[in-house]
Amino acid sequence: MVMLKFAVGLMLGAAVIATTPAMAHGQEIANDLERCNAGAKGPAVLVDVRGFAAATGSVRVQSYPGTRDAWLTKGAWINRIEAPVHPANGGMRFCVPVPQPGRYGIAVRHDRDGNGKTDFARDGGGFSNNPSINIFNLGKPGVEKAAFYAGPGVTKITINLKYM
Repeated sequence: MVMLKFAVGLMLGAAVIATTPAMAHGQEIANDLERCNAGAKGPAVLVDVRGFAAATGSVRVQSYPGTRDAWLTKGAWINRIEAPVHPANGGMRFCVPVPQPGRYGIAVRHDRDGNGKTDFARDGGGFSNNPSINIFNLGKPGVEKAAFYAGPGVTKITINLKYM
Protein backbone atom coordinates (compact mmCIF):
# COMPACT_ATOMS: atom_id res chain seq x y z
CA MET A 1 0.00 0.00 0.00
CA VAL A 2 2.87 2.41 0.83
CA MET A 3 4.46 1.66 -2.56
CA LEU A 4 1.16 2.35 -4.35
CA LYS A 5 0.79 5.74 -2.62
CA PHE A 6 4.43 6.55 -3.48
CA ALA A 7 3.87 5.62 -7.15
CA VAL A 8 0.67 7.70 -7.35
CA GLY A 9 2.50 10.64 -5.76
CA LEU A 10 5.30 10.38 -8.34
CA MET A 11 2.81 10.29 -11.22
CA LEU A 12 0.93 13.32 -9.87
CA GLY A 13 4.21 15.20 -9.43
CA ALA A 14 5.27 14.36 -13.00
CA ALA A 15 1.88 15.48 -14.33
CA VAL A 16 2.21 18.86 -12.57
CA ILE A 17 5.72 19.36 -13.97
CA ALA A 18 4.59 18.37 -17.47
CA THR A 19 1.71 20.87 -17.46
CA THR A 20 3.66 23.79 -15.97
CA PRO A 21 4.79 26.17 -18.74
CA ALA A 22 8.54 26.62 -18.84
CA MET A 23 9.96 30.12 -18.94
CA ALA A 24 12.04 30.44 -22.09
CA HIS A 25 15.56 31.68 -21.44
CA GLY A 26 17.98 32.94 -24.00
CA GLN A 27 15.59 33.56 -26.87
CA GLU A 28 16.77 36.00 -29.55
CA ILE A 29 13.78 37.71 -31.11
CA ALA A 30 13.02 40.36 -33.71
CA ASN A 31 11.83 43.80 -32.67
CA ASP A 32 8.15 43.34 -33.49
CA LEU A 33 6.49 46.61 -32.48
CA GLU A 34 3.08 45.18 -33.45
CA ARG A 35 3.18 43.23 -30.16
CA CYS A 36 3.03 46.55 -28.31
CA ASN A 37 0.64 48.56 -30.51
CA ALA A 38 -2.75 49.76 -29.31
CA GLY A 39 -4.96 46.76 -28.69
CA ALA A 40 -2.02 44.40 -28.14
CA LYS A 41 -2.76 41.89 -25.41
CA GLY A 42 0.70 41.49 -23.89
CA PRO A 43 2.24 40.92 -21.55
CA ALA A 44 5.03 42.97 -23.07
CA VAL A 45 7.26 45.94 -22.31
CA LEU A 46 7.47 48.88 -24.69
CA VAL A 47 10.97 50.26 -24.15
CA ASP A 48 11.94 53.74 -25.35
CA VAL A 49 15.74 54.00 -25.39
CA ARG A 50 17.01 57.59 -25.34
CA GLY A 51 20.35 59.39 -25.38
CA PHE A 52 22.42 57.66 -28.05
CA ALA A 53 25.85 59.32 -28.18
CA ALA A 54 26.28 58.34 -31.83
CA ALA A 55 24.17 56.86 -34.63
CA THR A 56 26.65 54.02 -35.10
CA GLY A 57 27.08 50.41 -34.05
CA SER A 58 24.42 48.20 -32.55
CA VAL A 59 22.07 48.16 -29.59
CA ARG A 60 21.11 45.15 -27.47
CA VAL A 61 18.00 45.04 -25.28
CA GLN A 62 17.67 42.11 -22.86
CA SER A 63 14.95 41.22 -20.38
CA TYR A 64 15.67 39.37 -17.15
CA PRO A 65 13.56 37.95 -14.34
CA GLY A 66 13.52 40.53 -11.54
CA THR A 67 15.30 38.26 -9.07
CA ARG A 68 18.71 38.61 -7.46
CA ASP A 69 19.87 35.23 -8.84
CA ALA A 70 18.94 35.99 -12.47
CA TRP A 71 19.55 39.73 -12.82
CA LEU A 72 22.44 40.34 -15.24
CA THR A 73 23.56 36.71 -14.91
CA LYS A 74 25.06 35.28 -18.08
CA GLY A 75 22.51 33.05 -19.82
CA ALA A 76 19.66 34.02 -17.48
CA TRP A 77 18.09 36.57 -19.83
CA ILE A 78 14.64 35.83 -21.22
CA ASN A 79 14.53 37.73 -24.52
CA ARG A 80 17.19 39.58 -26.46
CA ILE A 81 16.74 42.03 -29.32
CA GLU A 82 19.76 43.24 -31.29
CA ALA A 83 19.53 45.92 -33.94
CA PRO A 84 21.66 48.44 -35.79
CA VAL A 85 21.49 51.89 -34.25
CA HIS A 86 19.19 54.20 -36.21
CA PRO A 87 17.84 56.68 -33.69
CA ALA A 88 14.93 58.87 -34.70
CA ASN A 89 14.60 62.02 -32.58
CA GLY A 90 17.45 60.75 -30.38
CA GLY A 91 15.91 57.41 -29.52
CA MET A 92 14.75 53.96 -30.55
CA ARG A 93 11.73 51.90 -29.51
CA PHE A 94 11.61 48.18 -28.73
CA CYS A 95 8.84 45.75 -27.86
CA VAL A 96 10.00 43.06 -25.45
CA PRO A 97 7.46 40.33 -24.66
CA VAL A 98 7.59 38.74 -21.21
CA PRO A 99 6.22 35.30 -20.28
CA GLN A 100 3.65 36.53 -17.75
CA PRO A 101 2.89 39.54 -15.58
CA GLY A 102 5.55 39.91 -12.91
CA ARG A 103 8.80 41.49 -11.85
CA TYR A 104 11.45 42.05 -14.54
CA GLY A 105 14.51 44.11 -15.37
CA ILE A 106 15.67 45.41 -18.75
CA ALA A 107 19.31 46.03 -19.67
CA VAL A 108 20.41 47.97 -22.77
CA ARG A 109 23.90 48.22 -24.27
CA HIS A 110 24.99 50.53 -27.08
CA ASP A 111 28.01 48.95 -28.77
CA ARG A 112 29.20 52.09 -30.57
CA ASP A 113 31.62 50.34 -32.94
CA GLY A 114 29.53 47.19 -33.35
CA ASN A 115 32.39 44.84 -32.46
CA GLY A 116 30.32 42.76 -30.00
CA LYS A 117 32.57 43.63 -27.05
CA THR A 118 31.90 45.96 -24.15
CA ASP A 119 34.28 48.90 -24.10
CA PHE A 120 33.56 50.92 -20.96
CA ALA A 121 35.39 53.95 -22.39
CA ARG A 122 33.17 54.16 -25.51
CA ASP A 123 30.01 52.07 -25.15
CA GLY A 124 26.89 53.14 -23.34
CA GLY A 125 24.29 51.37 -21.33
CA GLY A 126 21.16 51.76 -19.31
CA PHE A 127 18.66 49.88 -17.19
CA SER A 128 15.00 49.94 -16.33
CA ASN A 129 14.23 52.60 -13.69
CA ASN A 130 17.39 54.47 -14.83
CA PRO A 131 19.54 53.76 -11.75
CA SER A 132 22.91 55.46 -11.53
CA ILE A 133 25.87 53.54 -12.89
CA ASN A 134 29.51 54.25 -12.24
CA ILE A 135 32.92 52.64 -12.12
CA PHE A 136 32.34 51.49 -8.54
CA ASN A 137 29.44 49.19 -9.45
CA LEU A 138 31.03 48.45 -12.87
CA GLY A 139 27.89 49.74 -14.51
CA LYS A 140 25.78 46.98 -12.92
CA PRO A 141 23.15 48.23 -10.48
CA GLY A 142 21.41 45.81 -8.16
CA VAL A 143 18.07 44.27 -9.08
CA GLU A 144 16.33 46.22 -6.33
CA LYS A 145 17.13 49.42 -8.27
CA ALA A 146 16.27 48.14 -11.74
CA ALA A 147 13.31 45.79 -11.28
CA PHE A 148 9.79 46.90 -12.22
CA TYR A 149 6.39 45.26 -12.49
CA ALA A 150 5.12 44.36 -15.98
CA GLY A 151 1.37 43.99 -16.01
CA PRO A 152 -0.87 41.79 -18.15
CA GLY A 153 -0.98 44.32 -21.00
CA VAL A 154 1.77 46.54 -22.41
CA THR A 155 3.95 48.27 -19.83
CA LYS A 156 5.82 51.37 -21.04
CA ILE A 157 9.25 52.36 -19.77
CA THR A 158 12.01 54.75 -20.86
CA ILE A 159 15.70 53.95 -20.51
CA ASN A 160 18.23 56.79 -20.72
CA LEU A 161 21.63 55.63 -21.95
CA LYS A 162 24.69 56.64 -19.97
CA TYR A 163 28.32 56.70 -21.06
CA MET A 164 31.34 56.57 -18.73
